[in-house]
Amino acid sequence: MDGTETESRKLLRRLRDAMAEDRAGQARLDNITHLIADSMGTEVCSVYLFRDAETLELCATEGLKPEAVHETRMKVGEGLVGRVAKSGNVVNEADAPSAKGFRYMPETGEEIYSSFLGVPVQRLGEMLGVLVVQSKQAREFSADEVYALEVVAMVLAEMTELGAFVGEGAALSARHQQSVLLRGTTGQEGAAEGHVWLHEPRVVVTNPIAEDPHKELTRLHEAVDTLRIGVDQMLAGASGGDAEQVQVLEAYRMFANSKGWMRRMEEDISRGLSAEAAVEKEQSTARARLSQVTDAYLRDRLHDLDDLSNRLLRILTGQGTNTGAEMPTDPILIARNIGPAELLDYGRSLKGIVLEEGSVGSHAAIVARALAIPLVIHAQGLVTEALNGDHIMVDGDQGIVHLRPDDTVVAAFRDKIAMQAKAQERYASIRDKPALTKCGKTITLKMNAGLMADLPSLEGSGAEGVGLFRTELQFLVRNQMPKRSELSALYAKVLDAAKGKRVVFRTLDIGSDKVLPYMKPHDEPNPALGWRAIRVGLDKPGVMRMQLQALLRAANGRPLSIMFPFVAQYEEFIAAKAEMNKALERERILGHPLPEKLEVGAMLETPSLAFAPDKFYEEVDFLSIGGNDLKQFFFAADRENERVRRRYDTLNVSFLTFLEGIVKRCDASGTALSFCGEDAGRPVEAVCLAAMGIRTLSMRPASIGPVKNILRNVDLDGLRRVIEDAGRRGEQSVRTSALDYLRNQA
Repeated sequence: MDGTETESRKLLRRLRDAMAEDRAGQARLDNITHLIADSMGTEVCSVYLFRDAETLELCATEGLKPEAVHETRMKVGEGLVGRVAKSGNVVNEADAPSAKGFRYMPETGEEIYSSFLGVPVQRLGEMLGVLVVQSKQAREFSADEVYALEVVAMVLAEMTELGAFVGEGAALSARHQQSVLLRGTTGQEGAAEGHVWLHEPRVVVTNPIAEDPHKELTRLHEAVDTLRIGVDQMLAGASGGDAEQVQVLEAYRMFANSKGWMRRMEEDISRGLSAEAAVEKEQSTARARLSQVTDAYLRDRLHDLDDLSNRLLRILTGQGTNTGAEMPTDPILIARNIGPAELLDYGRSLKGIVLEEGSVGSHAAIVARALAIPLVIHAQGLVTEALNGDHIMVDGDQGIVHLRPDDTVVAAFRDKIAMQAKAQERYASIRDKPALTKCGKTITLKMNAGLMADLPSLEGSGAEGVGLFRTELQFLVRNQMPKRSELSALYAKVLDAAKGKRVVFRTLDIGSDKVLPYMKPHDEPNPALGWRAIRVGLDKPGVMRMQLQALLRAANGRPLSIMFPFVAQYEEFIAAKAEMNKALERERILGHPLPEKLEVGAMLETPSLAFAPDKFYEEVDFLSIGGNDLKQFFFAADRENERVRRRYDTLNVSFLTFLEGIVKRCDASGTALSFCGEDAGRPVEAVCLAAMGIRTLSMRPASIGPVKNILRNVDLDGLRRVIEDAGRRGEQSVRTSALDYLRNQA
């Protein structure tokens, strides 16, 4: 093995010398394939790089026909090279032509070579290409040879990242300079233009090859010791506190003390890599595995290892999170994921947010909505592609990100922003006018909120009150349970800012994808249908009582509206109302002023509540349809799942008929009814909901103008007839018919 290690170090030294030569990118790549073939004793060495997301191109070769360079291309998954690119795994075949999936390419002349060894060229889980060696002799390459080639591939990845092989053609074009379009998922609507601000700046490894392995081993051991001490200190600080945080730190400590992890990095260094490159090589392997693992626990552990590797790289390179770079004046925040407290630290300075992970109901999405900042989630690959200061455009409406856009995209995007601004000016002229339809019906438009920062929008948007104030944000952005006095002071400020307009406070809606940082998570197979919202409140009544007391004290004699979330049956409402009555009695005994008027309502988010006994409808003061959850349960389609979510339309006849049944029951019992959710803020959906008899809609502040504008120009009675006719004709959705009618109304 020592001999192989020496050969590996020799090869890396030759690669480093080749890098230092003043050559063009293509000449440098040609020289490197010659060096690798010569050092490994193979007749062929070839480098394939991606020219686009699906296509590999032969960019340099020693041994195959030179005219095949830049001419031979294959799709991911096609041939043995494509198999390496697709799987991210090594392919080692003694008799390649008879191997499964082998693709014969006559232009290369490779038919005379039997053995084939292909390893992925990847950096931090991003596949850059494939490195191949071949020989005439039919033999399987040894484990040492495979390992040596993987080390070389790691160095090639770093060289590619640093722009060592820039030349003509798409496959050799400079990285981080091309225009890139990424498709993600809408987290918060809106459009924004700005410049990239990376939440965690990338560590750049500029010295992948090291001369002195002993020196590098010492550097690695010292850095790992520093890392372990840091983790131990974090654990000591967290002990006795948040159980989940302790669990994560325990996993960190386990990895920091992992002998296997250390041994692999030590072996990488012995082959000739620098300490930084050894850490990044193991991190790239973990990232590649991460993309193929479906088990949630294993994914979390690989994330832990990834995070730990970043910490170790920062210690080794001295490149901390504060790189000295200045935040642009129009920052678009880019991150793999981000917590609500960190996002609030940035505040309204952000023009937009793009995450590689996250969900439409995540803490980050809730904060982005509260701050009215466009958000795109699931934008895979952006963190490794973007650089601080890059020009970027975020289309939150379509879930699209344009990184380093070309002039035509910029012009079209700016036209869209200008049109939106023009429309907002038009809406400002009707801000103080009622949403009075052509048929004489007045629709009440309210706004959703969750932060004090939202409240200035109450006046500016023309909202007639707050139809939903999400109280969980104050719990989510802290590391410990807020005090009753803190909550009471905050709720009082909300009521003050509303200046007498009605504010509906929704009690704590946690669980599902909203887990408190200081609350022990419960491993549930389907958390959206699990222990959440009112179920948590009734099982842990202490928190609910504290919140109800805080709300009563904040009102200080003023009118108060409280709404319980996710009520699925009458019994739960009775139990929650009993807690409300206990809180009222306690405040009366203490001599505190009671609300001048107290309304206690519920959110209708489960189909079961639509069929609750008449007694429930008579007792509840008001109902708010939680459209987002109700729709996913009605259609049994997870709103986080793009494959099924888009199949079901809010304007589906069956869903509108179901809503009509709720309207009739509320009319019969005299129960006030509103609709709260994303659909309330979409003009076409909003007018259809109003046509079905829903007279109060609650939405994000920016949606009030466009919704009011369309309502003031529509005859709801005529639209109702169009909806009924579409149903009689057996149409699945009334959208097409409704749109035709609305165009004729304009």
